[in-house]
Amino acid sequence: MDLSAIAFLAIVFATLLMGIWVGLALLVSAAIVVMLYTSIPIGPLMAQYTMNILTTPDLVALPLFIIMGEFLFRTRLSERLFSGLAPWAGLMPGRLIHVNVIASTIFASISGSSAATTQVVGRMSLTELLRRGYGRGISVGSLAGAGTLGLLIPPSSIMIIYGVLAQESVLRLFAAGVFPGLLLATLFVLYIVVCALIKPDLVPESERKLSAMPMRDRLAATVHLLPVLGLVILVMGSMYAGFATPTEAAAFGVLGAALVAKLDGTLNRQSLREIAKGSVQTCSMMGLILVGATILSFATTILGYPQALNNWVATMDLSPLMLIAMMLVVYLLMGTFMDGFSMIVTTLPIFLPLAVAAGFDPIWFGIFIIVTVEMSNVTPPVGFNLFVINKLTGDSVAYITKHTMPFLLLMCAIVFILVWFPQIATWLPSALYG
Repeated sequence: MDLSAIAFLAIVFATLLMGIWVGLALLVSAAIVVMLYTSIPIGPLMAQYTMNILTTPDLVALPLFIIMGEFLFRTRLSERLFSGLAPWAGLMPGRLIHVNVIASTIFASISGSSAATTQVVGRMSLTELLRRGYGRGISVGSLAGAGTLGLLIPPSSIMIIYGVLAQESVLRLFAAGVFPGLLLATLFVLYIVVCALIKPDLVPESERKLSAMPMRDRLAATVHLLPVLGLVILVMGSMYAGFATPTEAAAFGVLGAALVAKLDGTLNRQSLREIAKGSVQTCSMMGLILVGATILSFATTILGYPQALNNWVATMDLSPLMLIAMMLVVYLLMGTFMDGFSMIVTTLPIFLPLAVAAGFDPIWFGIFIIVTVEMSNVTPPVGFNLFVINKLTGDSVAYITKHTMPFLLLMCAIVFILVWFPQIATWLPSALYG
């Protein structure tokens, strides 16, 4: 490693550790590196890259999905999900604990956010589970784990970012995330079933017997799911049927979410103000990170770091499985001090060429990265889902982390399942789009 590489790493980590915004830290690092090691004027460079990245057509869908999530966050959707799912979840060992996973899976298909999924589902289901006497540990752990599905099940904001940076089809990425997301949700459900069979006291004694609710009442309760299922069909169905692009589908989703909020009686001047504020803050944060990461990526490419690292890894003669295992370890370590969004934009310029050179499909690799980024949401000290649940329950982050570990291990397992059976991620986009 030459002196410039050491200086580059020192500048990046120093700015990140200063505690300033991640996007600003990346932008400052990029500016310093470009000024120190190139003769390119930094002003015009920043202006050009800012214009290029923020006017990318696929990126338009991102703020629209964020606005849709803000609308849904302020509705009574969590109450509807619980009321509609509880009668059916009660048929399985573990009973209502499954609501955490199933509701998170459904809400993830319209929110695109892990933190929003955890917050909306937990606001109702977790409170109800603890009130009824369900096992506290598995209740908080299953919510923290299932909340990460907001990143993997489309539409996902992280997928849009990956598609823009990797220059891959966002629509194909959305399709690639469907089966891995459903598989991970199934593993979570099976784990809860096994735990409930081994430790029956996880379910309160009053609810261990099979509910005698008539089928007619179960079907009637399903009516509560119609608003969210309607949004899923509107957003995802319009894309997969070829009627709409991701951006157009996101616009439909915003209109649908606004209608749901209106019918719920939660749409007023105050809520619109909060929706606008939350959307602007989130979009500004993501835009700043994107610009900073893009210019930093340009700097690393000019200095030849990705190619040098590629050559170095080639001399190690790692098998594809060992390469993926190495990347998984790196992401797990990074997840302890960086959020998933920042992890992707800072590592993609280096890891994507390595993965492609090793024979991995870029669409498949996008799903791999998103699964590993999911893990960062449940790893301390910066795991967003841990803090969301901490605010909901008052439990310590250490306690929540302890009971989330089994679900984190299942996420690790899904990575290697995807390595051995890549068709889980690649079949649907190939079938739909060739």
